[in-house]
Amino acid sequence: MKRYNDQYCPIAHSLGLVGERWSLLVVRELMQGPRRYTDLVDGMPGIGTNILASRLKDLEAGGIIHKTRLPPPAASTVYELTPRGHELRPVLHELARWGARSLGPPPLDALRPGWLQNALEIALSPVASEGRLAFRIGDEEASVVDGESRPGIVTNPDVLVEADAIGFYHLFVNRELDGVRIEGDAELLGRVVNAVAAAPVPA
Repeated sequence: MKRYNDQYCPIAHSLGLVGERWSLLVVRELMQGPRRYTDLVDGMPGIGTNILASRLKDLEAGGIIHKTRLPPPAASTVYELTPRGHELRPVLHELARWGARSLGPPPLDALRPGWLQNALEIALSPVASEGRLAFRIGDEEASVVDGESRPGIVTNPDVLVEADAIGFYHLFVNRELDGVRIEGDAELLGRVVNAVAAAPVPA
């Protein structure tokens, strides 16, 4: 874990805790809930197991994650965010919104299982504080209910959106409906789309 002990600065202190490569991506994965070590490896293509082990150790030492064991029948060891780790949610939300402006449309071969829920958690959860929104994007299904993302199609959604990944991108970045199918409360979806698109851009 890199420290900036010669700088009395909260930003430097924060980077000492989560600024190493892959650290915030581990937090991103755990924003969706507890994960096994193998789940984290699968969710972050390219990370070496030695690097992951080191990042988990550092994040645990910093009080950002902790390791626990699920009860039977799962009986698996998992990692999850601590209350302090959950405080990073708005930080990742804003970082994602900042980065999305220069990210461009997704290459389809780069999408991985669980990407949709992660995208909803980052982009929609902060602004979709009411209603039940469901999304079927390619083979992925996820929902946002009263500001919280979850896997699968929620029962009795207020609005259901179906599209491919490119259509999903253009819906929320460019507010375009090409290739997007909507069932239900289009006004609710419109308010959420406008809220996502209205993220302030620094002058």
